[in-house]
Formats: sequence, C-alpha cells, structure tokens
Amino acid sequence: MDNKARFIQDVLDGKWDLVLKQIAKLSLEKETLFDIYEQMMFELVENNESSTAQVILRKSNVLRTMLEESPDRYQAIEDYLDQRPSSVNIEERRKTLADKLEKEINTLPNSRLLTLLGQSLKWQQHQGILLPGVSYDLFKGTVDMQKAEQDIFANQHYVSIKFPGKKTNAECAAFSRNGQYLATGSSDGFIEIWNYLTGKIRRDLAYQANDRLMAMDKAVLAVRFSSDNQLLASGSLDGKIWIWKVKTGLCEKRMAAGHSEAITSLGFSKDNTQLVSGSQDHLVRIHGLKSGKVLKEFRGHTSFVNWVLFSSDSTRILSASSDGTVKIWDAKSTNCLHTIQPQPKIEKDQLNPMGGLGNASVQCIIPLPKNPDVYLVCNKTNTLYILSIRGQIVKTFSHNKKLGSDFITAAVSPQGDYIYGIGEDSVMYCFQFTTGSLIGHVKVTEREALGMVHHPQANVVVVFDNTGHVLFYKAP
Repeated sequence: MDNKARFIQDVLDGKWDLVLKQIAKLSLEKETLFDIYEQMMFELVENNESSTAQVILRKSNVLRTMLEESPDRYQAIEDYLDQRPSSVNIEERRKTLADKLEKEINTLPNSRLLTLLGQSLKWQQHQGILLPGVSYDLFKGTVDMQKAEQDIFANQHYVSIKFPGKKTNAECAAFSRNGQYLATGSSDGFIEIWNYLTGKIRRDLAYQANDRLMAMDKAVLAVRFSSDNQLLASGSLDGKIWIWKVKTGLCEKRMAAGHSEAITSLGFSKDNTQLVSGSQDHLVRIHGLKSGKVLKEFRGHTSFVNWVLFSSDSTRILSASSDGTVKIWDAKSTNCLHTIQPQPKIEKDQLNPMGGLGNASVQCIIPLPKNPDVYLVCNKTNTLYILSIRGQIVKTFSHNKKLGSDFITAAVSPQGDYIYGIGEDSVMYCFQFTTGSLIGHVKVTEREALGMVHHPQANVVVVFDNTGHVLFYKAP
C-alpha cells in the first residue's frame, strides 16, 4: 500500500470507492471484508441509495460469501434494506472499522522492500534462474541481455542430462538469443527448457514445475527461438510445425500441413512475423506466423533439406541439403541466386575424398556473430567452410584426418574467435578463426554425437548423443 494513513482517512471519510480500490490489492481477513461491505451497505441506505445497495448485494462476491458462511449477518443487511428500522451511528462505526484496519494492515519501509527484492534476485542466481552479473530491470520485470564473454575453448565437461529410457534422446537443441533458455526436442515428442548452469529442468516455469511439458505427437526434430525470446517454434517427424509461448508453455499456433515429410530445421525472420522451414520433402517454405499459411515455397534441392535460416535482413533464405549444396534464395521472388558445393581442397595426385560418388551432405549453416552476412558451413568432410552471402567460400578449416572423422555438426563462439566442429569420431575440434589453426580437441562422448549448440554469450557448448545424453562443456 502506497499510503496507509491516507487509506485509514478514506475509511473515516466514507470514501468507499477509493477504499474498494485499495482493498482489492490487500489480503484482508474475511471478517474484515464483511465489516467493510456491511458498513458501505448501511451508508448507501442512509443516503437513500437503496437501488445501488440492492445491486451490490446481489452481485458482490464478498457478500455472496457472507450469504454462504454468515447467513444471519447477510439477512440483517437485507432487512435493513427493506425496513430501515433505525439510523446507525455512522461516525462511530467508521471509527471502529478504521481502528481494526489500522491494526491489521502492516506496511514496510521502501528500504525493506528493496532488501527483499535483492534477496529474491540472489536466490534466483543461486538456483541458476538468473545468471551471475546479469542486470535485472525491476520496473520492467525483464533481464538485460548478458554481455558476451571473451572467447575461450570450452573443453571442460561439467554436467550431463540423461533422458529416461533406452530409446529416448534429444534430437535437437537451441539456445534463446538472450541465453536464458536452452530448449531440447526429443525422440518421444517432448520439448523441455533447461537451466544450462545446473543441467536441471527450469522449475521457475510453472508448467514445467507442474509436469505439464510442451509436447508434439511425434519426435521433435527442430526447435528455434524467436529473436525476442518470447516464442519457440518446433517441428516434428510428421511434418507439423507448432509455435509455443515460452513463459506459459501454451501452443499459440498449429501448422498441421507444414510439410509432407519430417521438419528438419526452422528459423524466424528478423521481425518474428515469418518462419522458414526445411524438410525431408526437399522443400523450403516460408509461413506467416499470424495466419499459419504457407507464403512462399522454394524448389530446387534434390534431397533432404537439413538446415534453413533467414539472412540478417530477411531478404535472403539460406538452405543446406543432403544433395551436397548450399542454396541462397531471394526471399521475395523465391529465385535461387547462388548454388554452392563446398569441397575440401584436393592436393595433386590425391584421391577425391568423396570417391567420385557425389557431394557431401551439408549439415548446417551458422551465422558469424560479428558479421551476420558471413556463415559457417559444415558438410560431411574433414573441412569447415566460411561462406559469404554472395556465395563465395572465403576461408576453410580442416583437421586433415582422412577417415572416420568427417564433421557432422558445427558451432561458433560468442565473439566469433573460435570455430567448433564435431566429427564422426565424436571428437570436438576447435579452430582459431583468424589463423585457421587447430588449437585443441576433446572427445565429447563415447557414443555417436548427433548435434551441438553454443551459448550465445557464455563459453558453454552443449552436445547431445544417440543414447540420451546431453553433455555440457565450459571453459576451464
């Protein structure tokens, strides 16, 4: 309450419209509420406003409760309305009520409120809900975006998640842009939001605390957050796309006819009004978030589309396919502007690592943080590529191993100083962007690694494998 003295004076003055507004914000005893409404009803009758009193008597929730729990008291008010037997001492009753409220209502100094808020924020940081060093706007109730750390090779394992069952595993993962949420989509159709500091499910989200998880009908193969961190898009094995509200876990939109085959990748436009999707049906589509309808369709790939995204200004679409190509499309006209076939460098007299059987499947395309129109491209070779929006390969990184270690996924550090790639040998390789040199490697799982994501501000890498493990690595 802003001003307790003012409230008590309003009771003494009989300003019941102001009193009712204030008590709506308070947790008063039931009997005290009965006293307030009873006094207000008596005064309405005394002021010849019986019709207003009759309406309140029939519609007030407080008086309905009085009828159920104190029927004699309710009947006394009705009798007063009908008979008005004698005048009551208004001032004396107001004074008695004011004294009761004076004792019941407690106020704290502003400094105490700030202390409690500070303690609350510290508790949330201890629980991993808020990150240490992140500023919190008390007036907006929002967390400012975490400042990106200086890039360091994240090669130290610190926590793991194990999905239940022998056949349940994470099929995809994504961080929100502000770094507060890590989402996974699993083979059993569930979508979960995790605390990446502790490896535990986020219980501060009420629906997860109550075990009401977001879920689709089939395996979830793609998840992606909107740039404002409010929405989460998910795509499933049966070609459906659903849009979720992150804070409530409620499904905002269902796009049942997203594709005819499995959804493999999703991406939001810059203004979060459109969603691009890639599928095993070889197609790329743009969907309207508001209408849920297909707005554009891009044809040209001859195999599975493994990755899609909008360019930084949303004028281009980039797609990666198992046909061995990256295509760059005009988002408005749907024309294909560039087709790129990333190939490792072949020395003189060296055999083609593809064995002459075609191009290596392109797995993913990741924008570089400092230059969003330049992209990291991963295909199933021993080389990672840097691609410009004009379709030119401008840099490569290779561990130079010949067999059994082709890259299957990749990521970029927050500042763009390091390039990560995981090979078929489940080893994570880290390259220095400027020099192109391999600065280190670490075996991340004894099983088959399926994918990886890098935190957008912290030196944290998350890897998931085919046996249900999600493994977290940080800088030492």
